[in-house]
Amino acid sequence: MPRAEGSVVSIAIRTRSGAAMQERNEAEIRIESGVAEDFRGKPGKRQVTVLSKDAWDAACAEVDVTLPWTERRANLLLTGLELLPTPGARLRVGTALLEVTGQTDPCVRMDAATPGLFAALERHNRAGVCCRVVESGHAKAGDSASWEDT
Repeated sequence: MPRAEGSVVSIAIRTRSGAAMQERNEAEIRIESGVAEDFRGKPGKRQVTVLSKDAWDAACAEVDVTLPWTERRANLLLTGLELLPTPGARLRVGTALLEVTGQTDPCVRMDAATPGLFAALERHNRAGVCCRVVESGHAKAGDSASWEDT
């Protein structure tokens, strides 16, 4: 099992496809709507996307660039927690409970940000995980993030 405990670094949303990510210190995370105000939050396999700060930093280091994590276009940035794309694994973030549905595929925009970033994210599951919300709740920067037994 991966490292079981970490914390929330930041939260981000976008209001429409192609829009810039907007960081938030806190947000409601709902079964019906994912991360509050995020346009992709409808129920489904990719309701909430989660990225590891350690994995993002490693991918950026591999291509010798420093970029804000919001370039990855994920909703939640966590630290101290290894993210493995194991379907059915449950992740408690603040008071919300997420269920992993699989690995997040890197988007082609990554190479537009920096050549080679797409490939760097593909390695070692660095692109993060997709989740669906199974228990609504609230999350804020500094909150605990942990794997739960299923």
